[in-house]
Amino acid sequence: MKILIINGPNLNRLGKREKNIYGAQTLDEVNSFILEKFKDSNVNIDFFQSNEEGVIVTKIGISEEFYDGIVINPGAYSHYSIAILDAIRSIDIPVVEVHISNILAREDYRKKTITGEGCVGIISGFGYYSYVLGVEALINKF
Repeated sequence: MKILIINGPNLNRLGKREKNIYGAQTLDEVNSFILEKFKDSNVNIDFFQSNEEGVIVTKIGISEEFYDGIVINPGAYSHYSIAILDAIRSIDIPVVEVHISNILAREDYRKKTITGEGCVGIISGFGYYSYVLGVEALINKF
């Protein structure tokens, strides 16, 4: 099984931004943590990060040619990006949305996820382990 993990805007700033919410690990450290969790499995994981909505849309659109599923943390785009939602709906592989923080315990504008409407499920609030749960959901459900 081959899975793509997509990280949206500002996730490249992990370890520097709002450590009280997002923790002290960098995105590279988070990616290493995920790879370590699945090192003994038949799962191959690739990572992609962009701060640009159109680049994420393009990556989603071509992903079904190469991957069996996607775990996506759209960051702030999750709250308003119809373009990313449409891209998710346009592919024939499952997508799981994840969030490091519990978006339901945050500001009102973060409680609604537009992009999540196109996903098979949403995992929120388990820190970096949200990514692991997202990968496990793809492995065990699809």
